[in-house]
Parts: sequence; structure tokens; C-alpha cells
Amino acid sequence: MVAEPGADLGADQADELGTEMVLDVERVAHGGHCVARCAGRVVFVRHTLPGEQVRAVVTGVGSGGRFLRADAVQVLRSVPGRVDRPCPWSGPGRCGGCDWQHADLALQREMKAAVVREQFDRLAGLDLAQLLGREVVVEPVPGDRAGLGWRTRVEFAVDGTGRPGLRAHRSHEVVRVTDCPIAHPRVLETGVLGRSFPGAEAVDVIAPSVGEAVVVEVSGGRAAAPTVRERVPGGPDLEFALGARGFWQVHPGAAATFLRTVLDWLEPAPGERALDLYAGVGLFAAALADAVGEDGAVLAVERDRTAVGHAQHNLAGRPWVEVRRDRVDRAVRRLTRAQVRADVVVLDPPRSGAGRAVVRDVAALGPRAVAYLACDPAALARDVVYAAEVGYRIRDLRAFDAFPMTHHIECIAVLEPR
Repeated sequence: MVAEPGADLGADQADELGTEMVLDVERVAHGGHCVARCAGRVVFVRHTLPGEQVRAVVTGVGSGGRFLRADAVQVLRSVPGRVDRPCPWSGPGRCGGCDWQHADLALQREMKAAVVREQFDRLAGLDLAQLLGREVVVEPVPGDRAGLGWRTRVEFAVDGTGRPGLRAHRSHEVVRVTDCPIAHPRVLETGVLGRSFPGAEAVDVIAPSVGEAVVVEVSGGRAAAPTVRERVPGGPDLEFALGARGFWQVHPGAAATFLRTVLDWLEPAPGERALDLYAGVGLFAAALADAVGEDGAVLAVERDRTAVGHAQHNLAGRPWVEVRRDRVDRAVRRLTRAQVRADVVVLDPPRSGAGRAVVRDVAALGPRAVAYLACDPAALARDVVYAAEVGYRIRDLRAFDAFPMTHHIECIAVLEPR
């Protein structure tokens, strides 16, 4: 059964998975899909582009039937920028790792920029173009090949027969693949996709910038993960030890690009006090320490025990750096109660953002500048609202395409007192 644009789609029919509909696609939305409407209800549809007309199949129904999810299975009217997918496993019902393989890179970045603008407009009430005096653009990150071959860390799911693959979108189904075009060549050179891993739940493959690629089997949520090393070029190279399954930027050019942006904006000076929150293995803390020198001080706060151990090792040659294992919210609250001051702060929270309490307490430390790294523009926009409540505003913002072919975007904002 097919519903045409604007047709009266009955509730029982709309709630039936597999219902077909013809949709006129509107704008791009956050999350790797576009918005269309059918019978007055919003449809979040994947595998399409703004301005297209598509035949789509319902794949899910939102809470209370308020919205639908759908996959575009046939393009009836295409738009410029649509391309053939470079991966044969990408598309409706297939691997869910990529969202935009059917769009060229220029259009992907235009859509991501539109998402950033929309999130700030909707959640923060800010017109970024007016605020910054320029349009927000999503910038490429050096180190990929036309959006492919960049992912240096890949978790492959393992099916019941022990064969690795990748999961379908919003599903536990394992899609067998023999290639992954966005994976770094060194990941694939391990031969992981031609091997069998009986009894494993997943297989992580890590291609660090220093040394050989590592294959780690995961069972029961646990893995015996070795230590790997990552080197960040730029001036004197910085080198870091970390657990193979620990956090590190997956795009080979991301760490250096983000570090350079943060330092350019914060301009840490000799003798200053710096705070690195959600510090991981010490990437920003190391660079801040070198900038403020022995007359300055750096406090790095990280909750993960393994990451803290690696950070202490990585920063051992800089005795003016303290690495503290604690929850960031608790650590910052203690600093404010002790009336500690900080000149510059780096905030690199998880996808959910820092939150009102952390933003409030960071502001109470009185920094002249805060660099905020965000992998979710919605979380960043919400935290910018909290920052405004305590007297801080955005001075600048950049967005980076550190995850080509996917909907993910990395934003870096610098906040300063009004």
C-alpha cells in the first residue's frame, strides 16, 4: 500500500512497519536523516537529500505514533550532489555506519553546517552568522582520501558463526562485509574481515600512528587491550601512550587539527594556570603545560582509571602538571569552593555535553577563555545557553568534518566573559 504526498494516512496503516509512501523531502535534520511530512506527521527519512522526492518504507514509529522513521528505497526526483555510494554495503537495510554516502563531500558539509546552524537557532536562540559575522562552514580535516580511508579505530560486530561485520542501522543484526571504505587501509590490512572469531562479541581493530595495527577480541564486554602509542605532529611532536580501546580521535588528522585550534584561541602564556577537563590521556594538558611553562600550573581531570594511569605516564616529564582522577562535576565544584582561579580552560566532554552545573562552576573559576570541544552540536548549543546565564558568550566557533560520510560533526567554540 502506497501513500502519496499529503494523503490521509490512517493511524493503523501508518503504524504498520513496511508501509510505503511517496515523500517530498524538506530540510536536513540532526542525526543523519531528512524531514518530510505525511498526513500531518513528521517523517524522519534516511538515504535521501533535501529537495528530493522519494518512495520510502516505514521502518519505525515514534512514541505515541507522533512521528515515523523511514528509508528512501527509490529516488523519484533527485537533486544535484547525489552520487553513487562508494560502498556496496551502504543503503537501506544494510550497514548503518554511514549516513551520507549518497551525497558528494561538498553537499555533506553543507548539510552538516545547516545542522549546526539549526541546533543553535532552536536550542540557544542564536543566529550564528550574525553572532560571528560570517557563515559557519564545515571544514575538511587533512588525512582522508576524498572522505574515505580515515577511520583508524573500528569495532566490528561478530555474528553467531564468529564472522565479523558491521551492524545495520538501529539494529543488532550483523551485516557481513568484505570491505569498509571509510576504514583506514591499515585496519583492513590486518585481514580481520577474512578471519573467524568464535566466541567473541566484537573485534576492535586499532591502527595507531606509531607501530603496528592491533586486533583485540571483546568477550563479555571485556578485552585484553594492549598499550598503543599516538604521535601528534606540530612543532615538537607530542607522543602519548594509551590503551588500545581507550579514547583517541579516530580521524588521523583530527588530534593535531583540534589541538592547534585550541592553542591558537586560548593563547596560553607563561606563568598562567590552565585546567584540562575530561582530559583523557593528556593531549591538551601536555600542550598547555609546554605553553605555560614551569612557572605555570596545569590541572588535568579525568574519571577513567586506565586513562588517568596513561596520562600520569605521558605527563611525568612535566612536574607542574597534576593529573587528578575524579568526576569532572565534583572536581570543579571543589575548586570553586576552594576559590581556585584558572586563566584558561579546555572542556572536552562526552557526547551528552558538560551540563549546567559544570558550566556554572567553570565560569566561577574566572577564566579569560574557555575552549569547548563538542561532538554533538545540540549539546554544545545547550551548554552555550548555560554559559550565557553566568556571563560567558561565544567569541568564535569552527566546525570540522572529522567523520566524513557520517552525520557526526566536531565543533570547537571559544567562550569568553561578556
